[in-house]
Amino acid sequence: MGGAVSAGEDNDELIDNLKEAQYIRTELVEQAFRAVDRADYYLEEFKDNAYKDLAWKHGNIHLSAPCIYSEVMEALDLQPGLSFLNLGSGTGYLSSMVGLILGPFGVNHGVELHSDVIEYAKQKLDFFIKTSDSFDKFEFCEPSFVTGNCLEISPDCSQYDRVYCGAGVQKEHEDYMKNLLKVGGILVMPLEEKLTKITRTGPSAWETKKILAVSFAPLIQPNHADSGKSRLVHLPPVAVRSLQDLARIAIRGTLKKIIRQEAMSKNGNGLKNPPKFKRRRTRRRRMETIVFLDKEVFASRISNPSDDNNNSEDFEDEGEEEEETKTSELKPDPPVNFLREKVLSLPLPDPLKYYLLYYREK
Repeated sequence: MGGAVSAGEDNDELIDNLKEAQYIRTELVEQAFRAVDRADYYLEEFKDNAYKDLAWKHGNIHLSAPCIYSEVMEALDLQPGLSFLNLGSGTGYLSSMVGLILGPFGVNHGVELHSDVIEYAKQKLDFFIKTSDSFDKFEFCEPSFVTGNCLEISPDCSQYDRVYCGAGVQKEHEDYMKNLLKVGGILVMPLEEKLTKITRTGPSAWETKKILAVSFAPLIQPNHADSGKSRLVHLPPVAVRSLQDLARIAIRGTLKKIIRQEAMSKNGNGLKNPPKFKRRRTRRRRMETIVFLDKEVFASRISNPSDDNNNSEDFEDEGEEEEETKTSELKPDPPVNFLREKVLSLPLPDPLKYYLLYYREK
């Protein structure tokens, strides 16, 4: 067993490794991955493994390997305002990252078979909203989760711009999945041991692209042994935001623009780049390998610098040792939540300030 990229010491280093291996290729996806700490979705006793490029499963709780999620996020080609359906939404980790890109006017729905996992996902979502500074850096499309079998979605449900299925789809269910898409929409799912991207180009026209060799546990078939009847899954209705909520979004957006303008005025032509702190250098070997991860298998396609360059790197390392020692002694200042500070400084009643901050703890 092994990951497609080296383990990171923290969430940022994990993302650095995914970028270096070309699993993360776009800025939007990178920002979303950095904003949501993967370790927050682990049980406390398993957090030591959070930054390894490995899948994790405990009971019904499951997280795919980071390189799988990054390939999925890239393939979905997410944009603000789109509608997204996550089949097998699990812990909500992927749905939360998607929500940061969709923004306040998107739709973010998830279907999960196990009710205990739904409760776990809601707890993790609540923790993210209340404690993460990333929540104030983005406009968030909050996920809504429903319990049920994703193969029993009500036929009168709305279609979606983007759909992801996190379990192996049998060939006989391919058309069922396709029909969940709007024209122009994108479906990403494991199909016939390949992570597959399907784009609906017309009412009956499709483009299919195989992305990566994978092997997921198959979708669980509906069980009607008890009643003999199908238990239809009704997805959340697409609700219109209240005027009060729209006002909050507009005020927060205006404050963010003011903060950016103040920063640009203070720093001259633009925001100055923050000081960079060197990370531990990790050597990797060129590898083409198959990775087995508890019912989830994927093929590495990484091509990294070969060990032939080690001698020249050693000279570089010696020259950098002194610099790294100096920079390691410097610690970056804790990030400042400028939006929160700006809201709290406004001459407004406290209840209104707390409303603008979504009653967050941090």
